[in-house]
Amino acid sequence: MLPYKHYRGVNRDDPIRFYYWPIIGALYRRRVELCLAECKGGERVLEVGSGSGVTFLNLHQLYREIHGVDLTASVEQVRATFQAMNIDVHLRKGNILQIPEPGGFFDTVLLISILEHLKPGQQLPAFQEVRRVLKPGGQVVYGVPIDRPFMSFMFTLVGYANIHDYHLSTEEDVREAARQVFRQERIIAMKPYGGILGAVYEIGHFVKA
Repeated sequence: MLPYKHYRGVNRDDPIRFYYWPIIGALYRRRVELCLAECKGGERVLEVGSGSGVTFLNLHQLYREIHGVDLTASVEQVRATFQAMNIDVHLRKGNILQIPEPGGFFDTVLLISILEHLKPGQQLPAFQEVRRVLKPGGQVVYGVPIDRPFMSFMFTLVGYANIHDYHLSTEEDVREAARQVFRQERIIAMKPYGGILGAVYEIGHFVKA
C-alpha cells in the first residue's frame, strides 16, 4: 500500500483510513490480500468499487490493463495518483448493476466489500451483469463480511452503530446468487486471530463457464 496521504479522490465514507488503524487495519488489509491471491492475472481486470485504488499496485503486477468503476470516487484524482507512478488506470463512474464496459472484455472482475450493500433481490442481476463483461472462462472474485454478532460489534467500533443499515445482504445471499450464474471454484473463510473468533469474511471465486 501507499502511505495514507497519497490516496486521494474519495469522500470520508471510503474505508481507506481504516487500513492504517491498529488491529482493525490488519483485518482490512488481510481481506484484500485474500481476494488478490485468487486473481489469476491476464490482459484486463475490472474492479467494481475501486475507490482510492488500494488494490492497483498489486493488480499492476498481474494484468496489462487495470479498469475501475466507482459511484463516488473522483476518477480524475485517483487516476492522477497512479499516473504519477507510471501506472495507467482506466476509471469510470458507474455501478455494478450497469457496468459501463463492453461485453466479453475482462479476464477478472474483482469486488471487495461491494455486494453486501445491495438488496438480496439485486444480487442475481448484479452477477448477470458481471457475467456479461467477462470473457468466456473469466473469473469473478468477491469478498463480503460474514453476518454475525462479532462483525456487527467490530463495525460498531469503527463508527457504524447499526451495520444492517448499510449491509443489506448476507454472505449467503451473495453466494447463492453467484452459484446461479457461475461455476464455483472455491469459497474461502477468513479466520483471524488463530480462528478463535470464527470466520469474519468470505471470499468467493467463481468462473464463467
